[in-house]
Amino acid sequence: MEVIIQSTPAAAAELLVRLIAHDLRANPQLVLGLATGRTMERVYDRLAQMHRECGLSFAGARTFNLDEYVGLPATDPHSYHRYMQEHLFRHVNVDLRNTHLPQGDASDLAAECHRYENLIRKCGGIDLQLLGIGQTGHIGFNEPLSALHSRTRVKALSPVTIAQNSSLFADPSKMPRRAITMGVGTILEARRVLLLATGAGKAEIVAKAVEGPITSMISASALQMHAHCTVIVDEAAAAKLQGQDYYRWIFANEPEWEPYRSAS
Repeated sequence: MEVIIQSTPAAAAELLVRLIAHDLRANPQLVLGLATGRTMERVYDRLAQMHRECGLSFAGARTFNLDEYVGLPATDPHSYHRYMQEHLFRHVNVDLRNTHLPQGDASDLAAECHRYENLIRKCGGIDLQLLGIGQTGHIGFNEPLSALHSRTRVKALSPVTIAQNSSLFADPSKMPRRAITMGVGTILEARRVLLLATGAGKAEIVAKAVEGPITSMISASALQMHAHCTVIVDEAAAAKLQGQDYYRWIFANEPEWEPYRSAS
């Protein structure tokens, strides 16, 4: 795991975008794992801008989203299908037939989870997976006690997650209590993982995930086992990391990061 500390949320998102753009240009058929949430909105806005102004192409890319709420059809304004349309897909030249999200309103949820897992395999696996981190330390909707080898499945949401996300619903009481999510094991099979966290509210959970023990109580801690995971944080989210000086030295001195230092 590598940790990169940037000065502001905007600088952290910009670095993430530059890493995505690099991999997409190097491999136009990139299989891209996507996340949702407020942290990702800045990322998708910037990717759309790069598509418009710099010709960044998504024409050959295939995408898989981490999760979707159980019970919400793709047309629901609170669904992650709608989120991706509004924040990214309709602003870039991605082929919508190559964009994939779990079907939250599937009649057979177990079969839907199996279908989604197999579809990822058929596409050769995920090349680059984007992640945020929730207040419980979840990646996707892998809430506490998610098995570290878990696959795509239905997961009950924790009270903390429900409280955090229900404000996004016009009627908070209508927020679903379950979601389909890629499993921790599914996420760990991605060839590269990029996690973005910003703001003081994420400082404690980032420190636990990055520097604490690997535990099913904090599913993001499993990323410590990933061979190519980069965690990008702003100063506020980095505040409780004990190894800050070392992380800063690595980014300032390792040759692989030289093209990206101007984003700091």
